[in-house]
Amino acid sequence: MATMHDVARLARVSVSTVSYVLTGTRPISEATRTRVLAAMAELDYQPNAMARGLATRRSRIVGLLMPMDERGLGATETAFVTGAAAAASAAGYHLVLSPVGTTDLDVLRRLATQGMFDGVVLMEVQVEDGRVAALQEAGLPLVLIGRTGDTAGLSYVDIDFEQTVHEAVDHLVGLGHRRIVYVNHSAEAIAAGYGPAVRTRTAFCAAMAGHGLEPVMIASEDSAAGGRAALSAAVAQVPDLTAVLAMNESAIFGILGELANRRRAVPEDVSVVSMVTSPQVAELAHPALTAMTSPGAALGRIAMEALLRQLEGVATEYHQQLLPCVLEVRGSTGPAARTVGDGELTGSGPPDR
Repeated sequence: MATMHDVARLARVSVSTVSYVLTGTRPISEATRTRVLAAMAELDYQPNAMARGLATRRSRIVGLLMPMDERGLGATETAFVTGAAAAASAAGYHLVLSPVGTTDLDVLRRLATQGMFDGVVLMEVQVEDGRVAALQEAGLPLVLIGRTGDTAGLSYVDIDFEQTVHEAVDHLVGLGHRRIVYVNHSAEAIAAGYGPAVRTRTAFCAAMAGHGLEPVMIASEDSAAGGRAALSAAVAQVPDLTAVLAMNESAIFGILGELANRRRAVPEDVSVVSMVTSPQVAELAHPALTAMTSPGAALGRIAMEALLRQLEGVATEYHQQLLPCVLEVRGSTGPAARTVGDGELTGSGPPDR
């Protein structure tokens, strides 16, 4: 691989002259510049991306900032990343994933002032999110996947949680279900103001009230064990439940496992809908999950394109857009089981042990 020294030798100039041609930091005669560029072409020299950026003070690197834990990224979360990465690559930018959480504000401020990123996309947004103010204060171009409570002066794309929840509830009510339990994210996530958890809680209450039904929500840790505990709590609170609506992909298989443990067949005894879920995850279950399919790849792409418009100076206004999840009916939902006088369900399995 050719180096800057190779280019300098072939062009018969100093290494610093080659650097000046690359960065534009000093005037170079047109004849010398032409000779250096010809040497680069002959040697197929590929200048360092950071060196190329010195002239414009642009790195052509964009960041995707999202907190991560030991679970890493699932298929549904990965779709957001791949959508953003494809849009960045198509425009000649590199995407760097950085696990910056809501409590890492000092780390974020250092990152924002180091000049590594031309701009960032922020994920896992809370209703009150200190990362937004920190990035704005640093003057770093910013687009959110998610949204804060006050979106004035912000560009964002997000799931339309109100429409998504209403369509999921409508699907279950249309099948005759009246005793529906919603399994949300953890109590800690709700208390911290995690946007999806807060917005779906509100939307579920409104959707159920619109049908004259009582809303019951159970918080769940983001794990299979959390799902099993949440289903147990749901049955204790609503013994005659006939449907579970869940927005906790890490817990959904625990929910299904606990239903099987209790001999409640899906969907004959209990229907299950998983919200904000990828087809890959939905197809892993047996029966395959009826799901409100996440538009993750589209949201990642749209957010990155909005950020790139800012960076290229062609954005004329803030980009604010909501996309609903799309209902895909599979095998986990069916007509509501009949109830008998004592509140037990008729269906394929015996009552709870």
